Amino acid sequence: MNNNLQELYNSVTSTNLLYTDNQKRWLFYLESYMGGDEYRGGNHLNRYQLESDREYSARLAVTPLDNHCRSVINVYNSFLFRTEPDRDFGDIKDDPALVDFLADADLEGRSLDAVMKDVATWTAVFGHTYILLSKPNIGAATLADELDAGVRPYISVLTPLVVYDWQYQRSPSGYYRLTYFKYAEDDYNSQTTKIIEWYEDRIVTTEMNRAKKKVLGQIEEVNQLGMIPIVIAYNQRSPIKGIGVSDISDIADQQKAIYNELSEIEASIRLDSHPTLVTPENVKLGSGAGAICYVPETMDPGLKPYTLQNTGADISAIYASINARIASIDKMANTGAVRATEARTMSGIAMQTEFALLNARLAEKADNLEIAEEQMWDIWTAYQNVQWNGEIDYPGSFNIHDVGNEYQQLQSAKATATTPDAIAVIEYRLRELLDDPRYTISDEEAAQMPEYQAEIDAINAIADELRGQQTAPPDATAPTLTGALEHPPTTPADRSAHIQKMIMDGYTDAQILAIHTEITADDIRAAKEQLLNLG
Repeated sequence: MNNNLQELYNSVTSTNLLYTDNQKRWLFYLESYMGGDEYRGGNHLNRYQLESDREYSARLAVTPLDNHCRSVINVYNSFLFRTEPDRDFGDIKDDPALVDFLADADLEGRSLDAVMKDVATWTAVFGHTYILLSKPNIGAATLADELDAGVRPYISVLTPLVVYDWQYQRSPSGYYRLTYFKYAEDDYNSQTTKIIEWYEDRIVTTEMNRAKKKVLGQIEEVNQLGMIPIVIAYNQRSPIKGIGVSDISDIADQQKAIYNELSEIEASIRLDSHPTLVTPENVKLGSGAGAICYVPETMDPGLKPYTLQNTGADISAIYASINARIASIDKMANTGAVRATEARTMSGIAMQTEFALLNARLAEKADNLEIAEEQMWDIWTAYQNVQWNGEIDYPGSFNIHDVGNEYQQLQSAKATATTPDAIAVIEYRLRELLDDPRYTISDEEAAQMPEYQAEIDAINAIADELRGQQTAPPDATAPTLTGALEHPPTTPADRSAHIQKMIMDGYTDAQILAIHTEITADDIRAAKEQLLNLG
């Protein structure tokens, strides 16, 4: 019997080869994201030769962590969930269980949006995470009986560290089906651990004492769903099935290097401020600044106490190395343009490029979350004996830009603008940028300002023309938008401003050339480019 229990324990605690290969790295990712005591407990400081345990522990206690892993992931999530996903529930929109599920998706009081934020966080940390949908089987005859008993599907988010084993089987059609899934459910209030094994036809729960390596009991129940209700949410897919690519796979290594360099800075400052005192054993020493050292009168002069002053390297070189590593992290994460210190130093083109790269990364993450939630609703509706025909839509593009920088550019353009119409357009764009109800023009207000909207349309038409997109020319006989102008011959000093005014009044290129013989097509093009830049 004991041999059978030991074999059962070994079988239940066995792990997938991929889990064995990745466990230490996943644990490193978790500690790098969590920081604090978890990171200190990982002993990520490089140990000096001949350093005692007490000295190493003391150095761990005083070394701060600059947590870039958490910072980067928080930046991603702030953009991903700035706008809630659009959910069309189709035929289940009137399901009474749906309202409860959206408000409390995990039976711990967290809404579905809050749970999906957790999913996004842990997929960013580990590269992938698991969404398990469960529904207790109480033997109810109808869905109404289950609803009366408060029974409905709920979510459990499982990180790769607690998922020990999994198996896929490929069907003749090429579809990979999950046929086995094993994970641990620890009871942190006791020494017991539950290992839960999902098969397509049954669920096996084994309770065990890990400290004593002893199996306490095993329960088997029917899998009422007929499939394993697991969804893998990927951050980014890797060539290995079931394994994702973490956002912090390289950032965590740079963070660890910064952590060690901060320890060197602390040690250098401490040694420079407090030289080492060398004395014989029988000398009495005080402590702290201004301490007194007592020596026997008969002490050999050659044994008098003396200090060893540290002559370490200039710590500015260490700070330079740290700053270079932070810049490297920003490049890897495409977050340089949204970090305050970088935003002040990056050029406009560099910031636009960084925003585009960040937008592409966020769009990929949103797509993967959308796919995972769609698969989750397939399982949720299967529990409710209906088919999912709804649609989930996460934001596909993110409005990422430096508002402060754009505001300064518009203010500079307004200060140099020479025509009232250009100034009006710039003010309109400023109101849009501020996104403040006190300054934003409503649709009703815009409808009451046709001449103002016409000026904006004229600016956009110029932009289209300069991009090579031909637009239909306005009717040459059409009346001007703001009234006729007097057209005396222009001089080089006022030519560009007069051309811009005629453009804003609705004159075509042919009309301008017919009225002003001194104006050329190149003059008109230059005026258009200047007007576009001002707007």
